[in-house]
Amino acid sequence: KVVFEGGYTINTVLDGDRSNIRINPSSILRSSPPADYYIVLDSSASTFYTLSLPSYDSLTETASIAKLAGNGVPSYVDGDLESASFNKPKSFAVDLNGNVYVADQRNHAIRKITKSGVSTIAGGHSQKPGRTDGPGSDATFSDDFELSFIPEACALMVSDHGNRLVRQINLKTSDCRRNNESGSNLGATASWISILGLSCLIGLVLGFAIRPYLTRYVRHNPRLSTWNRWLMNAETQMAMLFSDIRSVVAESTVYELVHRTISLNLSVLNLMFRPLMDVRRK
Repeated sequence: KVVFEGGYTINTVLDGDRSNIRINPSSILRSSPPADYYIVLDSSASTFYTLSLPSYDSLTETASIAKLAGNGVPSYVDGDLESASFNKPKSFAVDLNGNVYVADQRNHAIRKITKSGVSTIAGGHSQKPGRTDGPGSDATFSDDFELSFIPEACALMVSDHGNRLVRQINLKTSDCRRNNESGSNLGATASWISILGLSCLIGLVLGFAIRPYLTRYVRHNPRLSTWNRWLMNAETQMAMLFSDIRSVVAESTVYELVHRTISLNLSVLNLMFRPLMDVRRK
């Protein structure tokens, strides 16, 4: 029994027999933003390509394909993108920086394609199948394995079919963070620190400005004798300020910055005006 669900349309975006480069696509993955293209593997030619698709509303543009890495000869050569070679790989993964990890099965190796060239990160040393764990240079794999990139774990998961194993390769932190991410976080953090410091400075100025009036009011109202318990000197306020800044910078989250800013200012206002509110209630 077949249950057909409607509402789906199929369109051909690239004809490998009619494109500027003749290819036989065996696998395709989206590259990581901000890159706006796809990675296409032609396993039979041992070559990787980049595929740029036209915009959805374009009627004149066509898909564009260009070679990324591989020389078309099944072999095992690391180095620059033009001369590097693979041996009919069938699986690959892409990290957050657009680096490509290749399950080069016939070479029993896991290769990495970057803008600067191709390297080996695991296996390949013995050129023989195996199931050895450990440092990348000592690891061995079967003749049949595939890769998946897991950004939350900053790792490659290896489905080692030939050995009936699930294996994990921990990647470098830089492989799991987009190139512009740290700069964006730093800029947002700096902006919110400036806002936090400015708001607290304004609070200090206002506090010192109204303090003489509050002090005279307290002297003429015995019921406010406990006011002095709630006065915070400048040193205490500044200590709280820099403590919050240090904590927030360490956590580097906009939410935490906003939360600390609001909490600090509410605390100051509460401590300054609570005795007056108590008097009015009495």
